[in-house]
Parts: sequence; structure tokens; C-alpha cells
Amino acid sequence: MAPSPNVPAAPRPYTDLDKLFIAGAWRDGGSGETAQDVNPYNQDVLATHVLADRADVDEAYAAAERAQREWAAAAPAERAAVLRRAVDIFDARHDELVEWCQRESGSIRAKAEFEVGAARNITEEAASFPYRMHGDIFPSDTPGKENRVYRQPLGVVGVISPWNFPLNLSNRSVATALGCGNAAVLKPASDTPVTGGLLLAKIYEEAGLPEGLLSVVVGRGSVIGDYFVEHPVPKLISFTGSTEVGLGIGAKTAGGPRLKRVALELGGNCPLVVLDDADVAHAVDIAVIGRFLHQGQICMSTNRIIVDASLADEFTERFVDRARKLVCGDPLDPATDIGPIINESQLAGLQQKVRRAKEQGAQVLLDGEPDGLVMPPVVFGGVDPAWDIALQESFGPLAPIIVAHGEDEALRFANMSDYGLSSAVVGTDVERATAFARQIDAGMTHVNDMTVADEQHVPFGGEKNSGLGRFNGRWVLEEMTRTHWTSVQHAPHPYPF
Repeated sequence: MAPSPNVPAAPRPYTDLDKLFIAGAWRDGGSGETAQDVNPYNQDVLATHVLADRADVDEAYAAAERAQREWAAAAPAERAAVLRRAVDIFDARHDELVEWCQRESGSIRAKAEFEVGAARNITEEAASFPYRMHGDIFPSDTPGKENRVYRQPLGVVGVISPWNFPLNLSNRSVATALGCGNAAVLKPASDTPVTGGLLLAKIYEEAGLPEGLLSVVVGRGSVIGDYFVEHPVPKLISFTGSTEVGLGIGAKTAGGPRLKRVALELGGNCPLVVLDDADVAHAVDIAVIGRFLHQGQICMSTNRIIVDASLADEFTERFVDRARKLVCGDPLDPATDIGPIINESQLAGLQQKVRRAKEQGAQVLLDGEPDGLVMPPVVFGGVDPAWDIALQESFGPLAPIIVAHGEDEALRFANMSDYGLSSAVVGTDVERATAFARQIDAGMTHVNDMTVADEQHVPFGGEKNSGLGRFNGRWVLEEMTRTHWTSVQHAPHPYPF
């Protein structure tokens, strides 16, 4: 039977994803070194790439610099149209993108759906940016003078993205950079080169983005990482990843020879505080999804659960029971709740954290042996907030429960961290919970909801060692542009000599 003429045919899957995308060409990198992109659940090889070298970085930045000038001069309608077509492609290829997220980063279906939706939505938001590049006119105390402040693109943006939410965390910088009239060169994480970059290159190429405005260089950090950051062309380095690496990038960009801006979204040690008037069942729902979504491999993941002593026993019993019932296994299986850890190194680090928590005296309430890279939930009780399992971001399915005696102690425990990304508070009295939330030293706090949240039009970012700057909405527009004060003297005025 022929398909209905009213139903568009599914697009053919993208090909050439074993190539890099540099200056408008799909080709191998120049290093000669190859790397395999593998499915973390079953180790199937998804693609093999010949990696980029410094000459490839030079070519990508040079092409971006050339293309950006014409792109910035294009009519807002032209730039917006490309981004709107990209939104349509996200919609048409939704299932293809979801499956890539599942296979390459070990995402269960729900997480992959969330990620593809977020990447699509920030593109839609960015499509409005060409019409939001407005400036201001200010008065002057000098007779006949007019003060104009123009908003202009930065130029070229260098983007370094992580492996845990690669499609979204790459695109939230790429789409917004393009929407503001910039060009972008993207270096995705080695574990997720396809979802972190090459799929985006395909989407924007299909949407008609002019050649050279986006390049994707897949390469070893040890080979091109520092050069990518220190290169003279990019005016902004947008980095999402570990605090350790982010601090190094900040030092490199501040050390010259040419200063450049940074937008850093770094580690998180996100607390969930359960106040004494909380609905325990609701708090458990929030804690389970906030901790174990994507195996806890999310910067916003609930890393510490702080529960008032009056509810601690009931909460702990219910939480452990729920965690025990989570289904671990193949992320392509719709029944799976917890998929694989991204790689062997990450798994080894998590196992070391478990050993350290036991050494420090944590009570193991739930444990299990990994099956390949699939690690079941581990729940600790009796945790001291000064122990490593509470002070360090685990980035895995490890859940420490900390008991607090009253609001003051709960707040002190919540702020007992060098990080300040996301946080959450659960309580029946919403205004009381909100007043508590406003005292948490973090960039984001959610009342009666999980720590994992992102919307394209509200500010996303952290305090302390969780980063600098804000993504999304008008806040990322500020990051991606510069202001230029241009005064106009309409009539001569006297000078002192």
C-alpha cells in the first residue's frame, strides 16, 4: 500500500557520520590516529574516526572567521530562517536522534527524549535572537551629543561539550551563537562525537547554514585541547565539563596573549532538602528520579539527600525500596530505568567512591555488583556531611542520605560545598520552602521538584566552583554578544585647548 500523500515520508538516516566536518567538508582528520566510538552497553562500534590535529583546528577557525562576517551582515530573517528549518529537522528526525542518544551515551528512552526536546527547544529560542540584537540610546550631559549602544556578535565561538548530555549541551551554545550572528567551532567529547557534534553538523547543513559557520573537530584533548582554547580566533570559549578542566580553561584564557571570554558550566554537588512538613511519598519520587536519571551522570543530579530527622526513617525505607526495584540493563529496552556508565574509567572511579564511603563509616543500605558497565543503585545511610561521598560529586548512581535536625542545620549542610549549580527543596508550606530555597547558595533551586531541570528561556548556570555565566534566553544572548558604545556629536562644542 502506498503511503498517504498527507503523511511526509521519514527522512533517510544520516550517513558519513564516520567523518569530521571541517570548513564545510566531510573528511578525515589530519592526525592519522583513529578512535572508535562505542556503545557503552554492548561495546558495539558505532563509528570510527580519523582524529583532528592542530592544522584542522586552524582550518576550522579560519573558515569560521571568514564566514562569520557575511553571516553577521545577513538580514535577521535569513538567520532566523536557518534556525527555524533546523527546528523542523529536529522534529522530522526525532526518533533517529533519540536512538543515537540511547546508543552512544547509554541514555534510557525518557532521558533521550528529554535531551532531544531540550536541544530542539533551544534552537527555537535561538531563532528569535536575530530580532533581539537591539541596543540603546542614552542622553548626554554634553550639548549636541547622542550616546548609542549597539549590540553586536562576538565573532567566533569555540565550544567544548561533555558526554553526558552531548546533543543538548553542544547545541545550547552552537544554536545561540549562530542566532546572535556568530560562527562556531565545536569540539565534542571523545565518548560522544556523533551526538555531541556530527549530528548537529548534519542538521545545520541540511537546514542551509552557510559553509564554514560550523565545524566539528573530533580529537584528543592532549593533542588539540589547549590549542583549541588558546587559539587567537575565538572570542569566547564555551565549556561544559569538570571543574578541574574548567579552571584550567579559565587560566588559559586569562593568561593571554589575548584575553577572551569564557562561559563555564562545571561540576555540581546538588542537594535535595526534605523539610519536616514534606509529603514523604512525593519527596521520594523527586529523590529517585533526581538521583538515578541517566545513572546519575548529570551535572544537575541530586548528589546529596538531606532529610529532616522527623521524616528520616520513613523516607529512607521508602527510598531504598524504590531504588531496589529500578530495572537495570539495556537502554534500548523501554522497561530499563538505569543504563550503563559511559566507560570503564568512570565505573572504576565510582567503585573507588563506594569503597571510600564504606571506609569512612557509611551504612550501606543497598548495593550490587556491576554487570559490564551497568552499575545498580548504591544507597548510603548515616552519612556525615563532611565525608567524601557528600563533599564530592559522584556522577553516578550513588545516593548518600544525610539527616538534619531542623532547618538551620539542613541549610548549613546544603551550603557545605564548593559547588552551587542546582538544588531542590520539598515542603508542604510552599512559601516556607521558597524562603528556605532562596538561602541556598546556588544558581538554581526548585521547590517541590527535582534538581534536574532546564528550560530554554530561563537562566541556567551556577555559583562558586560550578561555573561562570548563564545559558538560555536573554542571559546567553548577553554571553554571546558585545556592546559597542558609539557617541555622535551632532554640534561642535568647545574643548579646553
